[in-house]
Amino acid sequence: MKRLSLAVLAAALPLAGHAADGLSYTYLEGGYSASKSDIAPLDRDVDSDGWSIRGSAAFHPNFHAFGDYTRESVDRSPLDRDQWRLGVGYNHEVSPRTDLLTRVAYQKLDFGHGINGDGYSVEVGARSVLLPALEGYALAGYDHLDDGFDSDFYGRLGAQWKFTPNFGVAGDVKLIKGGDTQWFIGPRLRW
Repeated sequence: MKRLSLAVLAAALPLAGHAADGLSYTYLEGGYSASKSDIAPLDRDVDSDGWSIRGSAAFHPNFHAFGDYTRESVDRSPLDRDQWRLGVGYNHEVSPRTDLLTRVAYQKLDFGHGINGDGYSVEVGARSVLLPALEGYALAGYDHLDDGFDSDFYGRLGAQWKFTPNFGVAGDVKLIKGGDTQWFIGPRLRW
């Protein structure tokens, strides 16, 4: 009986979900970031730019942990925009080149001088290999921050051009309801 159970389990493993061919959920990227936001606690538009570092690590064929940190200087102001998030994602292959994706994260936004908030974000969407050297994703999400910050729905579009199987350049734009926008571009190492 024990051998039969092991044989059934071994036969079922290839049928278990996993990432689509060509998609890796283990990577590290860093680069330039910029934001344009209407920040409710400040009651004004804020433009900022700086740098970000992001990463993800697959710990199961269908699950990955991810995190990012952004440090931007606010134009014409002594304030800095520090933003970070940590979360977990679930990916489910729907075709050999496409995954459905769900991600949940804890996040914190801090401008200094007591202007900060923490909360969560939830994203759902798809990630796909579009060409042998190009992959892209589209996500819909919801951000919630406390302490007077607006909670909003958003869309996120991103792509990566792969120069080699392990190196490429990634770009991302987050379009937040109400006109706020965040951009990122930089090199990505994946394995």
